[in-house]
Amino acid sequence: EHPLAEAVVRRAKEDGFDLLPAEQFEAFPGKGVVARIAGMSVAAGNRILFDEMDIAMLDGLLQKAIGYEEEGKTAMLVAVDGKASGVLAISDRLKDSSAYAVEELKKMNLEVVMITGDNPRSAARVAEKIGIQKTLSEVLPEEKAHEVRRLKEAGSRVGFVGDGINDAPALAEADVGIAIGSGTDVAIETGDIVLMKDDLLDAVAAIQLSRKVISRIKLNIFWAFAYNALLVPVAAGALYPLYGITFRPELAGLAMALSSVTVVTLSLLLKRYIPPATKKKAIRITGTGG
Repeated sequence: EHPLAEAVVRRAKEDGFDLLPAEQFEAFPGKGVVARIAGMSVAAGNRILFDEMDIAMLDGLLQKAIGYEEEGKTAMLVAVDGKASGVLAISDRLKDSSAYAVEELKKMNLEVVMITGDNPRSAARVAEKIGIQKTLSEVLPEEKAHEVRRLKEAGSRVGFVGDGINDAPALAEADVGIAIGSGTDVAIETGDIVLMKDDLLDAVAAIQLSRKVISRIKLNIFWAFAYNALLVPVAAGALYPLYGITFRPELAGLAMALSSVTVVTLSLLLKRYIPPATKKKAIRITGTGG
């Protein structure tokens, strides 16, 4: 049920392994899993799980795990019958658009923070690749919402992007929760905005679109007030004593209709608006021949 688990199972099948059934399976969110396989107790997870189960790490395996983490990979430790037996290295393939999306968010004067359950070394390596300066690592699933709440209490307005079951509380806690459409159902149900594709550039485009809509609302309000502030006094006869100018009823009705037409027209022009991030994504895809 976890992306890392799916990756391990998929690779095992590709390599032709016969997978034995697991019994008494138990998952520990943000830590790992434990089960019995062929009469043996097997644990797979991070060092937090090993510490809680009092499983001693062999120096060789520990150094191997640290080496993988420094490469930006997730090191999954494996123990059989309470003894450390191996380590698996799993790496998320960064999308080409991730670093570009972070760059665009920074241009919009937004601070980008990565919240992850990975260890500090892997988190720092990935953050460095995509240009994120601030990371919160080894955050358990139930603590993600707490970290979002802490950012809000510090005075920040928080938009959280997530796709997993563990992200749902943080999506609900954030001022704006942005769920990835290819993620879990609970994340999609919790998010305020759902991206149809798993591309972070769409999150940038959503923010650009929202800012454009707000600016258009302000523009409509300005013109509505300016229009009425100018013509209502004229319709009330303010210019009649000096210049003999009055508004005939039919012209006053036409002016009021034109006010509404102006506001509606400015709003409808949004249909032609394409967020800059979407335009640049199309250019990048075309440029790569994809």
